[in-house]
Amino acid sequence: MKPEQQYIDLFIEHENLIRQHSTSIMNNHRRPSLEEFQRLGFPPMKEDYACTNVNKAFAPDYGMNINRIKIPVNPYHVFCCDVPHLNAALYFTVNDSIYERKEISPNFPEGVYIGSLIKFAETHPEIAKQHYGKIAGTKNDGIIAINTMFAQDGFVVYVPQNIVLESPIQLIHINRSDVNTMSNRRILVIMEAHSQAKLLVCTHSMDKVSFISTEVIEIFANESAKFDYYDLEETSELTTRFTSLHLKQETHSQVCINGITLNNGLSRNNYHIELNGEYAENKLCGMSILDETKHLDTMTHIIHNAPHCTSNELFKNILNGHSTGAFSGKILVKKGADKTSAHLTNKNYCSTRNARMYSKPQLEIYADDVKCSHGMTTGQMDENALFYMQSRGIPYHEARTLLSIAFTADVLDNIHIEGLKERLQALIEKRFRGELAHCSDCNHNKQ
Repeated sequence: MKPEQQYIDLFIEHENLIRQHSTSIMNNHRRPSLEEFQRLGFPPMKEDYACTNVNKAFAPDYGMNINRIKIPVNPYHVFCCDVPHLNAALYFTVNDSIYERKEISPNFPEGVYIGSLIKFAETHPEIAKQHYGKIAGTKNDGIIAINTMFAQDGFVVYVPQNIVLESPIQLIHINRSDVNTMSNRRILVIMEAHSQAKLLVCTHSMDKVSFISTEVIEIFANESAKFDYYDLEETSELTTRFTSLHLKQETHSQVCINGITLNNGLSRNNYHIELNGEYAENKLCGMSILDETKHLDTMTHIIHNAPHCTSNELFKNILNGHSTGAFSGKILVKKGADKTSAHLTNKNYCSTRNARMYSKPQLEIYADDVKCSHGMTTGQMDENALFYMQSRGIPYHEARTLLSIAFTADVLDNIHIEGLKERLQALIEKRFRGELAHCSDCNHNKQ
């Protein structure tokens, strides 16, 4: 039996139960997504997925919490994020269920909504209907289709016009189970005109079982909105994660996306960005530290639909052991998008002979008077720099560590949350020194 069939059968058998625990706005997308999934199946190992075996990843028999049984864990007691001065409004998901009970209720300006998509659909039905599933299409991606079939709730950030959230929002995804488990998560961000906010999403795995998650993020940045999205993965070698982020930007909007992978098993991150209004600005960054047999595959697609827009893309990977990395980045400048400034850079450092990195940067330009560039480098540590540091009395291994830390610095420079950049710098240094397997600043106690 093909891996797809078990998910098709599972959905058909439990469709009524899935709908019962969700909302009509999500339910309306399920049947069309099933039809697309039956047509598409999982992506084959070619073209955009040439380096990742999706069928193999989804082949095992994972459990799924369709009946929304509450997991006996209080995340406030299990995780205590201790980033200095973060002062974030804190939210949790346990697998793919929103943890509703809050120990501290944030005090947001009137009109701001942060929380469950089911409840948002009750209080803001027209806004939810207008945005959910609108830019994360299922016609070309079977993984998005399967997520849309099974996701029963989601996390919403809605910031009305002219409202500025001074403190960041933090969402912590917890993978917790006694059996191999699949989660299907959704995030919906709606930034109205002239609004501002920052969202930090952290993902952690607690138990020594296999986890697989599909995650679909839809972000709408309206006129002159400013939004930062930071994604930190600190999972385990038994965790498989497929994320697909879709962003639509309008005139004068400014968005920064930054993905950091410090611990993982197999990860695939997709970024689809559309710059639809003049003078929109986007920064897209990411970095990873991979070792053993870990795998990270990144695909980016930035489309410039309007003139005078700017995009800057930077991804860096450090690979050790038998780890593998892949990067496919494409910038498309459409006809009429004159005065575009678009730059793509991918740099990779393979510290062992067994590490492998595959990279494919691309530019496609149909407009005039543009400034566009793309570049890729993959290699080993600069021997001249190592020699220079050793000649100044720095031991060889210390010199390698310092150069590795410096390699990640410009990605971390694109983090604009007080305390987070410094904490990540400390975590990365400990990671290179082999002193730390997971974030020591999260109180990570199994209950």
